[in-house]
Amino acid sequence: MNNGAVIEAVEAPVSVDPPASKVMLRGVRAGYNGAEILHGVDLTVPEGLTTAVLGDSGSGKTTLLKVISGFLRPADGEVVVGGRTVAGPGAWVAPERRGIGYVRQDGGLFPHLSVAGNIAFGLPRPVLGRRDRAHRARVLELLDLVELPAALADRHPDQLSGGQQQRVALARALAPEPDLVLLDEPFSALDTALRTATREATGRALRAAGATTILVTHDQPEALSFADEVAVLREGHFSQIAPPRTVYGEPADPHVAAFLGDAIYVHGLANQTQFRCALGNLQTAGFVTRGAVEGLLRPEQLALVAPGAGSVDARVTSVTYFGHDSVADLQLVSGVPVRGLRARVVGHQVPDVGDVVGLQVIGPVRVFPSP
Repeated sequence: MNNGAVIEAVEAPVSVDPPASKVMLRGVRAGYNGAEILHGVDLTVPEGLTTAVLGDSGSGKTTLLKVISGFLRPADGEVVVGGRTVAGPGAWVAPERRGIGYVRQDGGLFPHLSVAGNIAFGLPRPVLGRRDRAHRARVLELLDLVELPAALADRHPDQLSGGQQQRVALARALAPEPDLVLLDEPFSALDTALRTATREATGRALRAAGATTILVTHDQPEALSFADEVAVLREGHFSQIAPPRTVYGEPADPHVAAFLGDAIYVHGLANQTQFRCALGNLQTAGFVTRGAVEGLLRPEQLALVAPGAGSVDARVTSVTYFGHDSVADLQLVSGVPVRGLRARVVGHQVPDVGDVVGLQVIGPVRVFPSP
């Protein structure tokens, strides 16, 4: 009996399981001739998604791929692919038995084989004396998947463009339905227009196939636009692993911020959610303690307005025009130095060198302890 009290039914919170992982690295250390390149890295790649490993030359990207694919045995740690430990204490699976598709920078197609022969290379061999209709059907299916016409099946690699060769290499990697596809700088040798078209077609093909993918690249826009998650590798350690919007908008440290695009750094004082600096009294991205900090903005966070209207004034020192947009380098009229001060504006709003403009900051500022 409830004596007239109202009893509310409360639903238990729904538990949402995280996506299953297809690849896991735990404490992996690896290198060459006694020189360690990877220093105990951990990485989890969710099933069916694409993770871009982004880093400078020498950061350990290629070493990471060699460890995952089995071309380099780690000195310590564990590698798990598709729920199976392929490298670790007491475990070692040869590269050809790991169920991994690999697409190299140059495609790595066999010049003496046709497109169909290259794609079918990883499939089971046909029964002797029987026409392999199943293989031909699978080849045509894969050509369609990577958006290439069936008429190319009987051509040889030297009769294809660079973008077509990369798509054939992807089709070959997908042919045996691997647990994982590794892309090693696959678009870097292509010109700009072809690189964009090939990257977009590759992304569609991988999504259609439901493939789990690791892309290794040094190209920041490529990583941000292509992947579901970006792992920033620096000197054998991961600095940050997060979705593209997070690593760009909420970088873990100033190095990640600078590596992922133009950054403006300004010193100031923080007081909880406020940041007072030469660009004004700004909002911070979350709570920060009081004291001296360094704020980080992106050029697209600076809006150019009429000077003297309650804004901070700056003089345009140079302009770089890209057509669709422009970047204006700036110097505060007050003379206070701000490192990397520049604004990105749409192409039809380009200021002239020498103009005095007002600056307004859009959105919150990411802050870090002062160096």
